[in-house]
Amino acid sequence: MIQINTDCRSVKIEEIQHCRFGEVCWYFTESWEQFRLKGTIDIIDATNSDALKLQKREKAWFASSLKSRLQYLAPTPSLPAIAIHDPGEEIQLDPSEGPVDAFCLLIFDPDQVDYLNLRSNERLIFTSKPNGPSCKLWMSQKINP
Repeated sequence: MIQINTDCRSVKIEEIQHCRFGEVCWYFTESWEQFRLKGTIDIIDATNSDALKLQKREKAWFASSLKSRLQYLAPTPSLPAIAIHDPGEEIQLDPSEGPVDAFCLLIFDPDQVDYLNLRSNERLIFTSKPNGPSCKLWMSQKINP
């Protein structure tokens, strides 16, 4: 699983609510390897009723730097910039306080990994299927690049 911190007020939250499937891709230039991960995205915001998920959200909040946490007190992302406070005025945040409402944790849970090695001309697809509660069985298949 991949954890992503984001702002609940951003457009991507509404997009994910309409379609919980996503992809993440990495390409490593030195090794000529590409990883494409496909999976589902779970949104954990302040309104979530699952205590374990809220615990994960809080842990992610406190793992973030104070400077990063301050971003969630800024004006809503993607809206026109309007001066609502004195630019010299610092936004205050108690470092011991839990997550603010705008803080959201996304959990990306891959169910397929497409691995491509351009140097060796090798490609593998790893696919998962459920294997008990919160467990997955992964299978691989070598395919043409």
